[in-house]
Formats: sequence, C-alpha cells, structure tokens
Amino acid sequence: MAVNLQAADAAQILAIDGTQVYVGQAGVKKAGRDDLTLVVLNAANSVGAVFTQNRFCAAPVQIAKQHLAADAGIRALVINTGNANAGTGQQGRDDALAVCRAVAEQVGCAPEQVLPFSTGVILEPLPVAKITAALPTVKPVHWSDAAAAIMTTDTVPKAASRTLYIDGHKVHFTGIAKGAGMIHPNMATMLGFVATDAAIAQPVLQQMVAEVAEVSFNAISVDGDTSTNDSFVVVATGKSDLPKISAVADTNYAAVKAVLADLALELAQAIVRDGEGATKFITVAVKNARSSEEARAVGYAIARSPLVKTAFYASDPNLGRILCAIGYAGIADLDVDALQVYLGDVLVAEHGGRAASYTEAAGQAVMAEAEITVTVDLHRGEAAAHIYTCDFSKEYVAINADYRS
Repeated sequence: MAVNLQAADAAQILAIDGTQVYVGQAGVKKAGRDDLTLVVLNAANSVGAVFTQNRFCAAPVQIAKQHLAADAGIRALVINTGNANAGTGQQGRDDALAVCRAVAEQVGCAPEQVLPFSTGVILEPLPVAKITAALPTVKPVHWSDAAAAIMTTDTVPKAASRTLYIDGHKVHFTGIAKGAGMIHPNMATMLGFVATDAAIAQPVLQQMVAEVAEVSFNAISVDGDTSTNDSFVVVATGKSDLPKISAVADTNYAAVKAVLADLALELAQAIVRDGEGATKFITVAVKNARSSEEARAVGYAIARSPLVKTAFYASDPNLGRILCAIGYAGIADLDVDALQVYLGDVLVAEHGGRAASYTEAAGQAVMAEAEITVTVDLHRGEAAAHIYTCDFSKEYVAINADYRS
C-alpha cells in the first residue's frame, strides 16, 4: 500500500514536443499487460544519463553506455519489464543489441542510436523473440500510459510534469519512473526518464543530470540493495523557443536545473512512497555536518538499517536503534555528546543519551504517523543532506519471497 501516493491525473501530464511514446504487450512475464515501451526522439535532441555503479550491471546498461559514448545521436529508447537481462553474460549483450537492431529498423535509424533498458528478474535470458515480435504492434499513447507500462512490483504508476516560464519563454518537463524494491541507487531496479523541450548542449545536460541525481534518485533507499539496472535518463528535444543552454555559466542553467531537480525528487520520493510493503514515509534530515558526504553517510546509515525500519513499521519508539546507526556511520571523530536527535519536533537524544524532556508518549505519537522526519544535528559544521526511506513490513518479505512466482 503506497504511502500518501496516488497515480497522477493523466490530464496533468504534458506531452513533450519532439517525443513520440508507444506501448505494447510482449508477454515477457505476464500476458495481457503492457510491458514494452518505445520512445522515439527527434533528430536534434541531446541525452544525458547516469547508471548504476553495481559491478554486475545489466547488459542493457552496458549497451546504453556504449551507444551514448558513440555520440551518434540518440533516436529511440526501448524499455521492457518482466526481465532485467542482468547476469546474462555475452548472450545478454547480444540480446540487447538484437532488440536495438529491431528498433532501429522500425524507427529508421542506426542500432547505436537506440538505448535499451530492462527491468525484472535477474539471471534469466531475455526473451528477444517476444520483444521483437511485439515491437511492430506498439500503439501511440500518452506519457502516463508509459508510466504504467514500465511498472514491475510498483502499485502506482509514477509520472509528473512541470512548466517553467523564463522571460516570456515556456519550457515543459515530463518524467516517469518505476521502482519499489531493490532500491538504494548508487549512480553516479529503478528507472527514471525525463523529457524536456529545452535545448541543452549534451555536455551541459550530462552535468545537469549528474547534479540532479545526487539530490533525487541518489537520495533514496527502500531496502539498501543497489540494483543492476538503475538508470536515470534526461532527453532535451530543443523544441522550446528558450535560447539553447550551451554552458553551465548560462543564466538559464540554474532555473532549468532547479525545475528538473524538483521533478526528479517528486519521482524519487514516489518510489519510496511505493516501496514494497511500505506503510511509512521517512525523511532523514542530517544537518551541521562537516561535509555533504558525512551528512549522507549518517543519513543512509539510518535509512538502510533493518532494525530502524522495522521499529518504524511497528510504530515502536525504540530510538536507540537510530543512535546505533549514527554510531556506525563511519565518522571516526564523532562527538556523540555534542549531537542531538529529533523525532518530528520531539527532542529524543542529547548529551550522549536520552533527552531529559523526552517522554515515551511523545515519541509514540510521532511514530504512529504515516510521514515522519528524523533530524540529526551533528553540531560539527554547516553541511546538510536529506535521505528518504520507508519502513520494513511483513509484506516486504512476502513480496520478495514470491517475486519469481
């Protein structure tokens, strides 16, 4: 059950000039559902992307990296669900290339102009014949339909749009994402795709994507597992009349990046809200650290702790588990007597132990809420970070125990 998350109103999801979206049914895992997505791009686009750093990265990730490096100009994205094409060796790479060739023939481009993406079960061969047979049958749809087609264990399709006005120019953004389990991105089994009609030079877009990923898809954790297939891709079609952003120093760079980051954060948080079996959405705010890396280390230590997450599921203010996680976050010279921990607005710990003002009833009241903020004030610098996570429930175990069934 997703935490305060509903499917976006399709009427609010914007079409992006320079993109054509199609979905179809390949029957990769289950018959009768859309599981194949094709996005065709105009020729004058630029693409930026970041991928998983899992050393066992999936075959489509490897091929997508190669095709981006070829700098031939990307003309299509193809996404299948139901099979990750990961842990499949050379055959997996050959299969991903076969899909790219089929897309290229259909679209009228070169295979290296196609980026493949897969999500689903690892260590299973990709059913190439099913995918290539289904490609000619895909139908034009709205971006919101694609959001549903890329789902695996998600319970809610994830899509969002934004419009930016700059000096009389209008820029549109639309993004879709999937993910609910095996979520602990380290990018630089979530997938995120955003299209904008802004014109952005490719090296500039690549930097923008990396910066945006750090505060969105790289700031979430459902279960601490970094997938083999994580990918975050942004396409800039150049169809807006906003002057092209050709350098980071461009006056419009910050404004476009801010909107992109806001959209990406909404999608990233939607993944956490839809975490497998999640009943609580938790924000871990770490402040006054010496560096952002230090703040993120503390935040992630809390966010991925099974003991912390199961306590939240039980609404049990067993808050010593949070202190324990802070203690093993890897800060060798941490002064535990100087830090403070808050649960919501309730001061839980200070001076190395339980706050004198803390009561079990106050902690219990916050733990019973569906959305909770844990604040850690390290009192050792000026850096901060926000990490977003969810609880661990019995349903999480059930979902993953039955995943291949």
